[in-house]
Amino acid sequence: MNDLISAKHIAIYLPSLGGGGAERVTVMLANGFAARGHRVDLVLPSAQGPYRDKVSAQVKIVDLEKKRVFASIGAFAAYLKREKPDAVISAMAHANIAALMAIKIAHSRAKSIVVEHTSSAFSDAKSYMVHLLRKFLYKRADKIVCVSKGMQEQIASLVGARPEQICTIYNPLDVEYIKRRSQEPVNSELIGERNVPLIVAAGRLTRAKDYPTLLKAFAIARSRKDMRLLILGEGEERERLERMAQELGIGHDVIFAGFQENPFAWMARCDLYVMSSAWEGLPGALLEAMACGAKIVSTDCRTGPNEILEGGKWGRLVPVGDAPELARAMIEALDDDIRPPNVLSRANDFRLDKSINQYRLILDRAFINYS
Repeated sequence: MNDLISAKHIAIYLPSLGGGGAERVTVMLANGFAARGHRVDLVLPSAQGPYRDKVSAQVKIVDLEKKRVFASIGAFAAYLKREKPDAVISAMAHANIAALMAIKIAHSRAKSIVVEHTSSAFSDAKSYMVHLLRKFLYKRADKIVCVSKGMQEQIASLVGARPEQICTIYNPLDVEYIKRRSQEPVNSELIGERNVPLIVAAGRLTRAKDYPTLLKAFAIARSRKDMRLLILGEGEERERLERMAQELGIGHDVIFAGFQENPFAWMARCDLYVMSSAWEGLPGALLEAMACGAKIVSTDCRTGPNEILEGGKWGRLVPVGDAPELARAMIEALDDDIRPPNVLSRANDFRLDKSINQYRLILDRAFINYS
């Protein structure tokens, strides 16, 4: 693809460098833009978190030294006045709102792209306020990017986006990097020496991931077949989930491994990868497991899994919150010696270079005023 017309300097605004999928994807995009010759500033309220060491040396980290996203709006506006980037790309609802407010305060001429990673329902007053701000401010964005087509439909309805203002760009997948890391050794002490089928799940321990349904399903499946469950990720639900595993009588077969810098090595070695989410944007961990060649069982949640698995072509889909059905699918998948045909070929549809080129294209179009 040819060089961009005007967006030589790109500011990418992110809430944190925490260990979530949206953060990982955004760091990949920052590195990808920098590798293609753009000046990239990764601007953060606080530049701390496990993904900091994943940021390329070609990317400048700008630490606004604030504790919260909304507290950083003034500092971000000052940055925009001082550095005058050509474009601002922000990710996740709070950061998108803050970025649009900062652009307005700074009277910046930067083109704005807001990236939505989830379309979850708003169940409390704080989330509802975010929704109202999003609905009001997103109209100012030059482009709204959603990470799945299902999400695009929901967000367009929620914020009243114009058809030409909103599009879908799938989260990028660095297939070569994943394949390389998947060959690295694992800490086998995590799972012990028992030679039984290993099920892996990965993601933040939050309500959205619905790990209670996974634990209930595992308890059902475990009563019929010997197996172990390895959960990779941290989050506020950890204590409750560990307690629940004990109450279900599966505590000795469920390993909460916490955040793992290299989940791919486990994905490549598991007998089955399971995702139990109640809602998603585009589940990156599901794509990563496919890139590692894993068998897949996933809930058919809104949004993403059905698009990724193409209605069940590349893995089993089950209803959200249905533990017995999830257990049945897990047992069937473990008993089935036939894997879907070349799941890696589907993962290749989400390659990093494809996503980068799509972002560059919409930036190009923003600068010449057509969509």
